[in-house]
Amino acid sequence: MQTGGIVLDHDQQLAADRLDALAARVGRRWRRPRGLYLYGGPGRGKTMLMNRFFEAVPSEHKRRYHFHGFFARLNAGIHEYGNIDASAAALLGDARLICFDEFHVHDAGDARLVARLLDLLFARRITLVVTSNYPPRELMPNPLWHPMFEPTIDLIVEHLDVLSVNGPQDYRRRGERHTGFAGGHYMVGECPTIGSARVPVAHRRLHARAAENGELTVDFAELCGIPVSAADFLELAGQFEKWTLCEVPPMDSIPADWVMRLVHLVDVLYDADLELSLYARVPLAELGARVARVPDLYRTLSRLSELATPVPTP
Repeated sequence: MQTGGIVLDHDQQLAADRLDALAARVGRRWRRPRGLYLYGGPGRGKTMLMNRFFEAVPSEHKRRYHFHGFFARLNAGIHEYGNIDASAAALLGDARLICFDEFHVHDAGDARLVARLLDLLFARRITLVVTSNYPPRELMPNPLWHPMFEPTIDLIVEHLDVLSVNGPQDYRRRGERHTGFAGGHYMVGECPTIGSARVPVAHRRLHARAAENGELTVDFAELCGIPVSAADFLELAGQFEKWTLCEVPPMDSIPADWVMRLVHLVDVLYDADLELSLYARVPLAELGARVARVPDLYRTLSRLSELATPVPTP
């Protein structure tokens, strides 16, 4: 079946049907419908399905967040109001539907915030729809912390219907999109931009090659080799619409925290649909091929596969 000109495969159609049924029930006065947890590999159209569902819900009492963006605002509110309950209440407002895209839990600190947030959501009988690369039982995979998070996983399964949107096709790798994020390119070689600029970020100054007219050109080590967070990338994304990342090394040659910052950066730019170009030392197929210790890198590689890869002229 087609939706918006897109042919859905079997798992996608099942998810679309469940979301359509849910959209028709959100906001009914007497009974809150159960939420939905959609999980599957990268490029499976989960975000597309969620966006389609969100637009179809005939209510103003709804909110959609990318998980990075929500947590940036939640943490800012905690500093402002002094506690998570007040911060969450300010963000949720009068919402009856909350949609979270790219739901994940890797850090013990985030796990505590997620646990309290879900308690608040379900206590207020807010319908929750989630997309994730992970089934609920694989959230917080670190064996040291997973047992602590298991009661929250049980809560998720209790309140949400869990549906797989898996399948063999990563649709991003078909290269059918050429605007926004996918308007950039992935090149092996030297970045042609030479220069110097200073950009304030995270109480320091980022050393960039260029930063003007809404475009930022910066070396990978200068951006991902310093202690910045997804919230800092969100702030920069509000200033620059076009990004170029230079001197990108193979991921197995750098510390894991540098790799994780690339994951966060691509998440932020992809969600905002801002153009990204990379000048790397190796082809994309080799960029993260030997890295197994960084969660979500496979999602980043899938997203980077949307970038054009020009063939060098002989």
